[in-house]
Amino acid sequence: MKYERVIELAKRRGFLWSSSEIYGATAGFWDFGPLGAILKRRVENLWRELYIIGEGFFEIESPTVSVEDAFAASGHLDCFVDLIVECKKCGEMFKADHLVQDVGSESTRAGVAKLIKTHDIRCPECGGELGDVRTFNLMFRTTIGPSSERIGYLRPETAQGIFVDFPRLLRFYRDRLPFGVVQIGKAYRNEISPRQGVIRLREFTLAEAEIFVDPRDKSHPRFDEIADVVLRLYPKKEQLRGKNEIEINVKDAVKKGIIPSQFMGYHLALVQLFLTGVGIRPETLRFRQHKKEERAHYAADCWDAETLLDLGWVELVGIADRTDYDLKAHAKKSGVDMGVFVLYDKPKVIERLRIKPKMDVLGPKFKEEAAKVADVLMRLRPRQLNELGKETIKVGGKTIRVDPKWVECERISEEVHGERVVPHVIEPSYGIDRIVYALLEHSLAEEMVEGEKRLVLRLPPKVAPIQVGVFPLLARDGLVEVAKRVASLLSKDGILMEYDDSGTIGRRYRRHDEIGAPFAITVDHQTLEDNTVTIRERDSMKQIRVSIDGVSDIIRGLLSGKIQFEMLGR
Repeated sequence: MKYERVIELAKRRGFLWSSSEIYGATAGFWDFGPLGAILKRRVENLWRELYIIGEGFFEIESPTVSVEDAFAASGHLDCFVDLIVECKKCGEMFKADHLVQDVGSESTRAGVAKLIKTHDIRCPECGGELGDVRTFNLMFRTTIGPSSERIGYLRPETAQGIFVDFPRLLRFYRDRLPFGVVQIGKAYRNEISPRQGVIRLREFTLAEAEIFVDPRDKSHPRFDEIADVVLRLYPKKEQLRGKNEIEINVKDAVKKGIIPSQFMGYHLALVQLFLTGVGIRPETLRFRQHKKEERAHYAADCWDAETLLDLGWVELVGIADRTDYDLKAHAKKSGVDMGVFVLYDKPKVIERLRIKPKMDVLGPKFKEEAAKVADVLMRLRPRQLNELGKETIKVGGKTIRVDPKWVECERISEEVHGERVVPHVIEPSYGIDRIVYALLEHSLAEEMVEGEKRLVLRLPPKVAPIQVGVFPLLARDGLVEVAKRVASLLSKDGILMEYDDSGTIGRRYRRHDEIGAPFAITVDHQTLEDNTVTIRERDSMKQIRVSIDGVSDIIRGLLSGKIQFEMLGR
């Protein structure tokens, strides 16, 4: 399997390996090695360039531990659960709905348990009998402080840190919609039995953008820029009918209602542009819409950007319309207003009913309490007038039944300059670890060169961890000193290079091909004569000679894409 070849290379060359290997390792935890950490940071920084520089969003950083109230409000305590079942014989745990997916689509505990019993589903590992189906919350629980009385949880997503900060973020953005906030950080999910290596992790990195929009208008101001981008979509209707994916541009997909809004369409296109830009092969990419039973408790619509890997279709990014679920939930739990006053383009004149207390009736009846009664009555909604005889109000600690004769309604006209709304949220959520693995798998190639097998990672130059190797042809004749001078020039110009003078030049080329270094600079005897070096391009293995004086500028141009290798030397 290609997955196994990728993992073997990743471990051998310092990209990835199982965490705590000396203690036997634990499924769901992986370390990024020296090259993997750099590769991951390059992906993250390109993501920041897209959303912070390109979209004008700002980044925040919130704690990875949050108080229990936050997750009670968000619904994660009640809804962030899986159905699990344990084998009575070998003790292995399984996601119960995965075991029954071939015989039914039940998602309730009773329904899954019935399917397991009816179809005599056994343990996939040992064939043993399965136990009772039960629920399991996927969050890691902890306590805050020495008394252990306050409960906290490791966050399962970075989004809630943004939502609870909404009042301050709204002021930062000068009380105007739309605006976006991003966060990159660790998230934690206590997966039941992760069996897919770096694809299914218990600790992972998310890069999430929360875009707060006016719920009355989900048109995007820059929609025309991406309207003609063609997406490979797998809508829920096609899935239910057993049909294939469709290819359609964003404009038509929104027009036909396949994608529900311009904002959602814009961010689907942005996800595709990012993924293909960092090295995910376009022909392996699709957007699959969640069916109703798949959607998270907070989502009105959700699409997964999936790539085809050796393990099958794997989600890299989820793009969800979270509506106003989160902000309303936190407002209700905390008592803090999460609304935004949105100004109209032009003031509107509206007519409405207003309750007018009859003071000539209330005065004699309530004496000194009359003003308080009138104040409470004025806050009643006009629609309540039809049933005022059933309404009660509290005044001075007393509960009083309202008499319709105490008030009258008058129709008034007033100028309204805006209204208060709770924003909806569009959320692209990127799984950085999965993207890094997908880049490794998509980039890994094996080929025969002069009778030898060459392993090469064809990573795009902008994400390659080592950007250039610097080699003296021989470790003598003054070549080492010149090569180190070239290496120093590159380092001072911010280019991450690796100096290597160990082994034959062919072996050194192969080593750097394996780690994805897109270019190699070789210092040879001609360098001593004319101050030139060779630059070798990884994929074509072609070489050109350039002056040492301009080598840094050329490498920077090659890395950025402003210079094409095949144009050099012409």
